[in-house]
Amino acid sequence: MASHRKPRTRVLTTSGSRTAAGLTTAALASVTLLSQSAQAAPRAPKASIEEVKQKVDGLYRQAEVATQKYNAAKEHVDHQRATVNHLLDAAAKRAEKMNESRRELGTFASAQYRTGGMNPTAQLMLAKDPQDFFDRTHLMERLTGRQKQAVTDYQAQAAQAARQRAEAARSLDRLQDTKTSLQQSKESVQNKLAEARQLLSRLTAQEKARLAQLEREREAAAKRRAEEEARKQQERERQRQQDGGGSTGGQTGGQTGGDSTGGSQSTQAEKALAFARAQIGKPYVWGATGPSSYDCSGLTQAAWKAAGVDLPRTTWDQVKVGERVATKDLQPGDLVFFYDDISHVGMYIGNGKMIHAPHPGANVREESIYYMPIYGSVRPG
Repeated sequence: MASHRKPRTRVLTTSGSRTAAGLTTAALASVTLLSQSAQAAPRAPKASIEEVKQKVDGLYRQAEVATQKYNAAKEHVDHQRATVNHLLDAAAKRAEKMNESRRELGTFASAQYRTGGMNPTAQLMLAKDPQDFFDRTHLMERLTGRQKQAVTDYQAQAAQAARQRAEAARSLDRLQDTKTSLQQSKESVQNKLAEARQLLSRLTAQEKARLAQLEREREAAAKRRAEEEARKQQERERQRQQDGGGSTGGQTGGQTGGDSTGGSQSTQAEKALAFARAQIGKPYVWGATGPSSYDCSGLTQAAWKAAGVDLPRTTWDQVKVGERVATKDLQPGDLVFFYDDISHVGMYIGNGKMIHAPHPGANVREESIYYMPIYGSVRPG
């Protein structure tokens, strides 16, 4: 019986055709997967230059906070190392005194051994010269008193030596803890700066030019405000003179004391400013205190040290030293602190400007105090 089904057309399946078909299938699958991936996870838009600048500025600020923590920890390490060295020296001297007491006790023990601890009556009976016996007896009575004192001295020296060794051990433990904190702060600074450098390295030449433009605009705005505040300050001074107040030699900022005190402070401020101006152009390096590079608080500390005034190492401690003054009453030499976390400081030079070490990648320079939000100001001296 004949079949009425239409015979199937035979398809030629060579190895080449199978390969082509497989590639086609794979290509279609790839396109499908890429399409699905694009729909599932759309590509994030590239950050604007303004956002990059904001993030870099934030990283610099975080690095400055970490730098101040590093500075504080380093200062503690130096102090604790000096304390440990002092304790170890004292313990060594105490050990020598203890050895002297031990040697004296050994002398007494040897003397007793030579006499054999013989009964005094027997010694008198055996003595060839009774007078010599009585002389030696009197000497032994005196030695007995010295023996008791030697024992007391030895016990006191041993107890003191033990206390000093224990205190030295505790100081060494504290030193090690501070060293750990120092290392952590150092790593934090390095990580923040590395992240900032990485962000900047990804910018194109055009984006870097735009970033530089934004920086110039920010500096120009701060400069305009400084000039405006300087005009207001001069106007207030002229008004005081017209009102009969006379010349005060600039804003006093609440300064008290006689002319000699004011003159002394002015001279110190001039010396500090002269030092700061001489550092203009030197690079900012975190943790540096000169003479070839500085961080912000390292510069102000070194400048006032040149004027004979010792300031603490960190911004957090420097802000506590001296007399607090209002921004409108600033005088050259005053320290101006920035941000709520007091992570930056500069030295006021007049007309709304300061000298400061800005941030990594920048040099010590003059700049408007209104470039950053002001926290407060102090007058050292």
